[in-house]
Amino acid sequence: MNSWLQAQKQTVKKHIQVVRNNPTHILQSLYRILPFVILLWILLSLIKPAPILITPGPHQSVQTNYPALGVHTRLTDEVEEWKIQHSLQLVREMGAPWIVEFFPWAYYHAEDGSIVWEHQDQVIEHAHAQGLTIIARIGLTPEWARPSDTTLTYLDANAYDDFATFAAAFAARYQGKVDYMIIGNEPNLSYEWGYRTTTPEDYVNLLKVVYPAVKAANPDMQILAGALAPTLEPAGSPWGLNDLTYLDAMYAAGAAAYFDGLAVHAYGLTFPATAAPDPTILNFRRIELVREVMEQHGDAETKIFVTETGWNDHPRWTFAVRPSQRIQYTLEALEYAQANWPYVEMLALWAFRFPAPTKSYMDYFTLVTPEFVNKPIFEELKRFTGN
Repeated sequence: MNSWLQAQKQTVKKHIQVVRNNPTHILQSLYRILPFVILLWILLSLIKPAPILITPGPHQSVQTNYPALGVHTRLTDEVEEWKIQHSLQLVREMGAPWIVEFFPWAYYHAEDGSIVWEHQDQVIEHAHAQGLTIIARIGLTPEWARPSDTTLTYLDANAYDDFATFAAAFAARYQGKVDYMIIGNEPNLSYEWGYRTTTPEDYVNLLKVVYPAVKAANPDMQILAGALAPTLEPAGSPWGLNDLTYLDAMYAAGAAAYFDGLAVHAYGLTFPATAAPDPTILNFRRIELVREVMEQHGDAETKIFVTETGWNDHPRWTFAVRPSQRIQYTLEALEYAQANWPYVEMLALWAFRFPAPTKSYMDYFTLVTPEFVNKPIFEELKRFTGN
């Protein structure tokens, strides 16, 4: 093959020399050269490097001084396996034993019932190999399971059984590797229902369908309700409902029997980590108000999982802080939670890394850039965990 290619290259060079010596024959020579150029291009395009084999490798363990630390990894749209593996290696090296990862129902489940598992397998196998505990968030509705002209977040009662079918299949497939599952996301916001105004009872009804289906498939799977979004929206708002009001109504509708843990989001915004909780403001310690609602309903034994938290250091976003403040508040939040919240099982920082820049304030929540440059907050967290 190599000698043949060399001969074709010499033929092309010969015709080029003819063109140089006799410009009047340009078109004629081009016609003669063209078939060789096309053939050469086709042959070269067929020569591809061997694919890189990515394997999970030997099982690792996380060394950490803070066993409750987690991160939201956001590998949902990461298509290169080596980047999935490297992201999870960095999580382990930072000293975070927990990850929260999103597995969209809409991405994987076809109308004929078939489920594509390849990407999910990659993420879970690599996370398991790194010794990480996985919390899987299930959400987003396939086009076939919702009315036309609706968004991915649209979910109504007609699709609850289909949602439960996927969740149960996921739970069965990853038994022994995934032990926690969040049903939906921020159900107290209308956006997460396809911009529809719903009630807490709607979400409780979803739990009542999904919980027994998942438990039948994998009795060890722990179902997390939520995750509740911190918001002050009053009753009747088109945007959502106050998280404390929403949780109270969930208990009133009988939700307690259909979840094993409560997932919540707790952002610090511009407040220090230790700023006192107040029903009229949103800050990190709002978790204490959530806990009060749980205890009022006799649910003191159920753990809270903080599946999104953190501060943002965008230079111009209204709710951001300076980079040094972000580091300080984050470390103080972890210290405060460890000292005062025995009912909190884990805290996951939003977000570890995005596959590509969002070119918005969201990029300033991350700990690592898309190019795998560790930000100062990553290095400080690594030191904090003893790594």
